[in-house]
Amino acid sequence: MGNAQLSPRSIASPAEWRAPHAAGPVDDVVTVPGSQALTYFEIVLAASAEGPSRLMRPLHSDFLAGVIETSRALGVDIREVAGTGPFGPDLVVDPPAALVSDAVVSITEPDGVAPVAFAVAGRASGSVTVKIHESPSRRPMGEVIQVLRSIGCDLNDAGKWTVPVTVRGRGHIRGGHVEIDVNRSSQLASTLLLAAPRFDVGLTLRHVGQPLGSLPDIDMTVEALRRRGVYVDQPTPTEWIVPGGPVRARDVTIEPDLSLAAPFVAAAMIAGGRVAVPGWPAHSAQPAARLAEILVLMGARARRRGGALTVTAGAERIIRRACVDVSEISELTPILAALAAFADGPSTFTGLKPRTGNESTHIDALVDNLRAIGGEVEELPDGIRVVPRPLTGGVWRADHDYHVATAGALIGLAVPGVTVEDIGSATADLPEYTKMWEHLVRGSRTR
Repeated sequence: MGNAQLSPRSIASPAEWRAPHAAGPVDDVVTVPGSQALTYFEIVLAASAEGPSRLMRPLHSDFLAGVIETSRALGVDIREVAGTGPFGPDLVVDPPAALVSDAVVSITEPDGVAPVAFAVAGRASGSVTVKIHESPSRRPMGEVIQVLRSIGCDLNDAGKWTVPVTVRGRGHIRGGHVEIDVNRSSQLASTLLLAAPRFDVGLTLRHVGQPLGSLPDIDMTVEALRRRGVYVDQPTPTEWIVPGGPVRARDVTIEPDLSLAAPFVAAAMIAGGRVAVPGWPAHSAQPAARLAEILVLMGARARRRGGALTVTAGAERIIRRACVDVSEISELTPILAALAAFADGPSTFTGLKPRTGNESTHIDALVDNLRAIGGEVEELPDGIRVVPRPLTGGVWRADHDYHVATAGALIGLAVPGVTVEDIGSATADLPEYTKMWEHLVRGSRTR
């Protein structure tokens, strides 16, 4: 068993990438970087803490680079120091005595970074203009702007409900009561909760709309706040109360991103053999922590020992059909569907949100890809049914999603000639992905 020593920075990958075909069972130890969600939470909290915090084993991704760049532009001192793992430097986050004002902040991820930029800039003592880096944005941001105005942020959007937005900072944000549809805007809800301790009167956040579904991101946010000494009350399942107060400075080791590990442990089921992931937590709020039990349901053997999770193909290397509610782990549906394409019968994955708004489940791409290489997929009102059929090589469209892209690589282990279009969809979240995957497959004497 081996573990690749990788460059800490992005590794260039071709736009089209021929997925390696496994010649035999795999046998590897795969170390993955920290969780993107947890890295994001810790950067935002550390930026408003009482003192410096060190984030160890963080993820370095395009999205997080945008968060860091935005925070620095507002005066937060974020510096890289020698890392404690193979995926690049640790981060030391030192909050400023006063935020930068009369500045222009360019963001690259309007949906994820804009709410943070607006909320932090509102605490500056002067105007901050937030715009999209190198291009105008037509994406409406009305809800974000409206919600932040309701709690005391002075935002001038020139009546267009999108960036550029000028934030007239007053040195503080009042806070108060907010009602939003958390099902539809979980990322905004999470960002508001993270910013709430620095509001004058804190925040009461109440869900309105359809019955509240599973909210792993909110659960992870609340846990991150509590670990930094922030009191969070939840008097009802649809209401969260965060009082204004200090955020504790804290050195923290970011949990491995269990979602990023998904295609690697699933590889053992398709190619045979075993894959171990060090640092797999015994208990985690990450929704992908359920992955091990689902793989066992589908025929794998999984064992956690010495802090590592080892997934091994079953004795007969049979992938079992399954019926899984993926409402809490919808992002893993492409990986599970790739396994189901080789199962001993039809599998059903339900609990998916409708494909509306900004939170796409990428089902269109998954269905089209499987059908294009000979698979049979039936779309259901809230999911899909995958029927195993003989598969052939072909082009697999990544659809700008890590799990869709890596599902194509999984299928390529057993089906020669699969080419993943836009492998950058995977390397945007895990820059070292292609090197790691090729290292995994080389251990199987790839041909």
